[in-house]
Amino acid sequence: MIRSLAASLAVLACAAAGAAAAQTPAPTPPAPSTDTPAPAAARPTITSSIKALLANAETRAVVEKHLPGIGDHPARPQFENMTLAQVAPMSQGAITPEIIAAIDEDLKKLPAA
Repeated sequence: MIRSLAASLAVLACAAAGAAAAQTPAPTPPAPSTDTPAPAAARPTITSSIKALLANAETRAVVEKHLPGIGDHPARPQFENMTLAQVAPMSQGAITPEIIAAIDEDLKKLPAA
C-alpha cells in the first residue's frame, strides 16, 4: 500500500510539474523597432541585372533609349538576370562598352530616388 501511495504521489507530482510548466507563459518577443525607418529601395545601377533595370520605369527609359526593344526581346528570359556587361560579349555587337558607358552616364543623371 505504501508503494502504491508513493507511486500515486510520484504521478501526481509529475502531473503537477507538467501543469505548472504548461501554465508558464511563453516569453513575449520584442516589438519591432519603429525608431529607424526602412531604407528606401535603391534605384538600379549599371551593375544591376537587366531585369532590375527594366523593372524601374526611370531606368527602363534610359536602357530603352540606348537599346530600343530590349524589354521586348524574345530571348529576354535567357539574359534578364545578367548585367549589361555580362551580356555584351554574347550580343553580337549590339551592346558595346560605349553603349554601357552612355547608359551609366544617363543613370547617374537621374534624380536621387
